[in-house]
Amino acid sequence: MKTDKISVWHAKTTPPSFPELTGEKKTDVLIVGGGITGLLCAYFLKQAGVSCIVVEKDAVCAGITGNTTAKLTAQHGFCYAELLKTIGREKTRAYWEINQQAIERYRTLCSAIDGDFEEKDNFVYTLADRKKAEEEAAALQKLGIPAEFKETVPLPLAVRGAVKFPRQAQFHPLKFLFALAKDLPVFENTFVREFRGMTAVTDRGQIRAKKIIIATHFPILNKHGSYFIKMYQHRSYVIAGENAPEVNGMYVDCEDNGLSFRNYRNLLLIGGGGHKTGKPGGGWRELRNFAKTNYPDFSEKYCWAAQDCMTLDHIPYIGSYAKNTPGLYVATGFNKWGMTSSMAAAEILSDLIQGKQNPYAEIFSPSRNFFKPQLFVNIAASAAGLLTPSAKRCPHMGCALHWNKAEHSWDCPCHGSRFSQEGKLLETPATGDLKQKS
Repeated sequence: MKTDKISVWHAKTTPPSFPELTGEKKTDVLIVGGGITGLLCAYFLKQAGVSCIVVEKDAVCAGITGNTTAKLTAQHGFCYAELLKTIGREKTRAYWEINQQAIERYRTLCSAIDGDFEEKDNFVYTLADRKKAEEEAAALQKLGIPAEFKETVPLPLAVRGAVKFPRQAQFHPLKFLFALAKDLPVFENTFVREFRGMTAVTDRGQIRAKKIIIATHFPILNKHGSYFIKMYQHRSYVIAGENAPEVNGMYVDCEDNGLSFRNYRNLLLIGGGGHKTGKPGGGWRELRNFAKTNYPDFSEKYCWAAQDCMTLDHIPYIGSYAKNTPGLYVATGFNKWGMTSSMAAAEILSDLIQGKQNPYAEIFSPSRNFFKPQLFVNIAASAAGLLTPSAKRCPHMGCALHWNKAEHSWDCPCHGSRFSQEGKLLETPATGDLKQKS
């Protein structure tokens, strides 16, 4: 069995090539980060006639965007019963609305750009708590959101209940984004090393901007916004293989460490094995054991991994970076639902950049109350990481790094930065490689 350690999206596309930024540039809006959020922001701003530049430290979509399972759904786990309790009916309904609108925006864009867009029903299931699924279905009914409680799903799992969202979708993210990006002002291999006011300094140049969007997955500026205690990162794994059934939909466990499923052409994608970054977890081994047991003829072709920024209240941070940072914006904390959240972010931020009111902006404000129980868990984890003795320390804030046996990387359990065995930066919020002893 030959498995390529690459996502099926990267394996099935040829990326465009963009130049490195050199010299001095001026623009209305600088977008730092060339993943799906940054590219969609640039697309909407360009459509509105606003000049912008996108800079990416590596290649566009080489990070989290290229390692997603690419589900387009407004069903973000069993979130609506909880949101109804915490933010009320109006805001909860609005949260669904902007994410459902995101799917329709993709549908429209994919009518002109071939992104392998396919309408599919989405299911969130539970293996342990039927009441949880019933409460979610009841909350959705109260909100007037189309959904249906299901007793079973066509998977080899003894589910206790599931909730179905009709008319959701799946697509090929890189096929879509590479086509979208080719007409955008993008610079690759352009690492922003520091900010001097509204000037971004790179290795071979600098960009002066009136406004800046930080779309780097995990924000790279520590001194504003307190994102290093408002989020943690969670890592998950995917295998894709042949000789497995068509599951006729998209499926995910309501628990963070559960399994997810979708098809792409003749492949079945199985996701899961998750764990907090820097901690042990099931990884690919768990997925392979599941496939071997339940799909005996499964022939693995690809495997990959990604990680997600998890917020305190399961709502992304989209808007002004902090209360005291005029002209500086952020989009982060997508809680495993980056495809619709990135489209929502592009809509909100393009409006804010242009001085327009956006009816959804308040829900996602990064400056909302963050005194939630998870905050203290995050603080305790950071303190433990700082106090743990280790020769390998993360340059972000000095936490002890842990060795990831499955992926042969040094991972930070505090904030999720990752480094190769040789010390090369793989994941933010760190902004540089590990210092090697001379």
